[in-house]
Amino acid sequence: MHAPRRRTKIVATLGPATSSPERIEALIDAGLDVARLNFSHGSADDHRARVRLVREIADRLGRHVAIMGDLQGPKIRIARFADGQIELQVGDPFTLSIQHPVDAGTRQIVGIEYPPLVQDCTPGDELLLDDGRVILKVDSVDEFAVHTTVTVGGPLSNNKGINRRGGGISAPSLTDKDRQDIRLIAELDLDYVAVSFPRSGTDMEQARRLVREAGSHAWIIAKIERAEAVADDAAMDDLIRASDGVMVARGDLGVEIGDARLVGIQKRIIQHARTLNKVVITATQMMESMIASPIPTRAEVSDVANAVLDYTDAVMLSAESASGQYPVEAVQAMARICLGAEQEPTSVKSHHRLGETFTRCDETIALASMYAANHFPGIKAIISLTESGHTPLIMSRIRSGVPIYCYTRHEATQRRAAMFRGVYTVPFDAATLPPAEVSEAAIDILRQQGLLQSGDWIILTKGDFYSNSGGTNGLKILRVA
Repeated sequence: MHAPRRRTKIVATLGPATSSPERIEALIDAGLDVARLNFSHGSADDHRARVRLVREIADRLGRHVAIMGDLQGPKIRIARFADGQIELQVGDPFTLSIQHPVDAGTRQIVGIEYPPLVQDCTPGDELLLDDGRVILKVDSVDEFAVHTTVTVGGPLSNNKGINRRGGGISAPSLTDKDRQDIRLIAELDLDYVAVSFPRSGTDMEQARRLVREAGSHAWIIAKIERAEAVADDAAMDDLIRASDGVMVARGDLGVEIGDARLVGIQKRIIQHARTLNKVVITATQMMESMIASPIPTRAEVSDVANAVLDYTDAVMLSAESASGQYPVEAVQAMARICLGAEQEPTSVKSHHRLGETFTRCDETIALASMYAANHFPGIKAIISLTESGHTPLIMSRIRSGVPIYCYTRHEATQRRAAMFRGVYTVPFDAATLPPAEVSEAAIDILRQQGLLQSGDWIILTKGDFYSNSGGTNGLKILRVA
């Protein structure tokens, strides 16, 4: 039989280092499942070219690769320095001004690109610049400026981000640029949209409305990166419920809540997302050293493996694949670490939602299937005939070593399922076959690929009507002839 397939999916960001057809093909060969376009960088034409290449190459290789557009959001930044960079010392006074010219910053003062910052700050606040590399304490605030003292010094260059310790910056989560990028996402028929800095489910509902109005059916991912989003379980669940999935965006989140709490919160987000039947991506600095090194550090190996053992759907590369020197090696290393961590027996035991009631018929079938698969040793595969991909998504929330095959006729569903942990896509149109032949035809595909043999058992789920999303109402246990 085949060697075990990697169940955790890999998201990699495309950028200057990964824009050529050769590099994109090498990434897909190395195990790329989801290509991320970061709308904080690059032009619309850059993104168009990358989408075209990913779709053409994946098609030629017979692979289903999802594409995610990541909105920039209201990243609050300082403006620019006259000399490009300054050096701040502990104890220096430093002013953030809404009146100062945007390209004339000095060691004493710099412009800010977000005027409401003066309303959001009060004396005693801590402002973290450049992901916390420079820290300022707010001494006083007037109508046009925030006056601070440097408590952690260092170099500071143009356009670096500003966070406030503990969160509370009031910027709306969708900017004019985001609205423009949502139109591009619709034009390019992307599979996922990641929303930056949402504070609540209301922000996500607004994003969903804009995405649908633009004519896109992309699934909506909430990037959890504000302190308010993890203030308590109710706030976190509100954001998760309003989304199709979440990203543990550890860069800004770590800055706002402090690095000591980050790992515990990461584990809680993953667990809550899975319980609420949502996709979850773990992101930021997973392989940071591989920007300039061909091998990861032991700490990075441990970080990726821990996310896998927590049952994240996907692990993500940012600068490592977008602008690093070893983008393909980073994907290969990530694939290797995921496979290694998945060999641990903890990854097939589940206490998921025992003692809870279910709310939908397809959810009940999905979870019953997983219970059967994990308790009947002969079962080698689960085949889910699906329109939207919702049934295999729910199945994959349960810890299991049994592969889940998403059989669907829809290209959008085929690509979307590339993000789901332990789910593999099989193009299949049940409506073209006589009902009595559907099960046999479905089993045949896996048997021809050497994934099933005579005597194996499989679970097959389907709806009475193949055109209804959410209509899964049947479960069969079948023996391979």
